[in-house]
Amino acid sequence: MSGKLSLLQRKLSNLLLLNAYDTLTTQASHRIDARTLCLMIGYNSNDTETLKTALRGLAETVAEWDMLDDKGRQEWGVSALLSYAKLKDGICEYAYSLALAEKLHDPKVFALINLNIQRQFTGGHALALYENCFRFVNTGSTGWWDLDLFRRLMGVDGSDYYQSYKHLNAKVIKPAVAEINKVSDIIVTPETRKMGRSVTDIRFLIKRNPQLAMMNIDDGEGVRKGAVYEDLRGLGVSDRLARQWISQHGEGHVAAKIAYVTAQDGVKSPARYLSAALREDFGAVTQTELSGRAGRLKKVQEVIAARSPTRRDADRRLFLNQITDPDKRLDFENHGWMSALNADEIFAFWQDMEPGIFED
Repeated sequence: MSGKLSLLQRKLSNLLLLNAYDTLTTQASHRIDARTLCLMIGYNSNDTETLKTALRGLAETVAEWDMLDDKGRQEWGVSALLSYAKLKDGICEYAYSLALAEKLHDPKVFALINLNIQRQFTGGHALALYENCFRFVNTGSTGWWDLDLFRRLMGVDGSDYYQSYKHLNAKVIKPAVAEINKVSDIIVTPETRKMGRSVTDIRFLIKRNPQLAMMNIDDGEGVRKGAVYEDLRGLGVSDRLARQWISQHGEGHVAAKIAYVTAQDGVKSPARYLSAALREDFGAVTQTELSGRAGRLKKVQEVIAARSPTRRDADRRLFLNQITDPDKRLDFENHGWMSALNADEIFAFWQDMEPGIFED
């Protein structure tokens, strides 16, 4: 990518891609709540001017590729990182060019990274190096990059100061490597190659960080059969993000946060609030709260999460058959066990199914 993306712009670019990933090549444009966008990249602000500046930077950044296609033919291409972006009524709408979308959707080209790990980075060079190293984690090495290419990847090309390897190493390579090894799920080790006394090429050896292993994003079939996944989708959370949250936090914890969020009055954007609740651990349940609605919902979700998919489906159908009111039936079909209209009936149903469920 040409241009010098800020740390905020890099985080924003990755989140926009994750949000769009499932429909990247089938939809012409994508949408996300603007405040959710800010919260998920760690930018807790209503300062839309900063968001506009970051989006403008992505639209002005050129992405270039030069690779072999599936038939071994050389392919070169260039595209703006975003073809357009707009903010309207609190919603961010954006799009990719078709050619770039096809490249970004190809797992051989682009690696999915953990948003929670991305949030830990405080240096733009460190995140840039992490992005360029992580996709090679299974091969153990980036391969050799000549220094001109490396400077472009780090966004410091065109600077006379960084033409000196001494300065490049001191100000870019060493700090970036140190931060990656401290906060991420991989450990990188730089190696250099010289011609005479001058460094000409660099590569990075890569291995998993055993203390911060990257969560596995599998095919999702098991997770997709769960009640917690259904509830997340019902709240408007995308398929891939729902699976990331469940894998990262566990079904029980996510269920508890869903229960907390749905128990609050006046929540206009449950998905955005849920994102903040998971990050900041809103609604950590105390003994007092266990007697309240949020505590009971948490208990229900914990019991459901522990059941097999077959039994969860049977429980759901059994309860649905007991609902006679059309409005309540529709609300349960849309929201499942988080249905506000059926809260009292849900508690009574689970008290019968699991006697003593709410006693503690």
